[in-house]
Amino acid sequence: MLEDIKKTADGKMQKSLESLKNDLAKVRTGRAHAGLLDHVMVEYYGSMVAVNQVANVNLGDSRTINVQPYEKSMIGKVEKAIRDCDLGLNPATNGDLIRVPMPMLTEERRRDLTKIVRGEAEGAKVALRNVRRDANDTLKKLLKEKEISEDDERRAQEDVQKMTDKAVAEVDKLLAAKEVDLMAV
Repeated sequence: MLEDIKKTADGKMQKSLESLKNDLAKVRTGRAHAGLLDHVMVEYYGSMVAVNQVANVNLGDSRTINVQPYEKSMIGKVEKAIRDCDLGLNPATNGDLIRVPMPMLTEERRRDLTKIVRGEAEGAKVALRNVRRDANDTLKKLLKEKEISEDDERRAQEDVQKMTDKAVAEVDKLLAAKEVDLMAV
């Protein structure tokens, strides 16, 4: 019973960390990476799908993403979807290949992105604390119903706190790495 609570809390904390990693990957630096376009959606025969489902996305060089749609009819739609996304990119079509150059970031924009990244990290920490609170509430309820002893509850709460501390340290590590990445010229 206690192990189930700890396992559930740990699983939720890991999901929060994965979500943060995905959110941080979407915040672009001056360098190109293929994962940048993962959340860009394009219409494909009436349904919205990710660009990487209808095109081959890879790096041309450190500052350019190459997108090659599987079907020639998709070139215009993919280009429009990339242009209309919230990343501020300006793709250029060259035959059946779409080149997406990464513009240089200004110092002011880098600072804005750093603030955004800090907000994402703080949101992840709040999510982790909510998981801890839910686990502790469940433990208190079990203690109140006399299904576990006070010692077991205290030990389990300490274990949950250790998991939370470890996850928060991981968030801080991810945040520091992303800030260094953003501020690198």
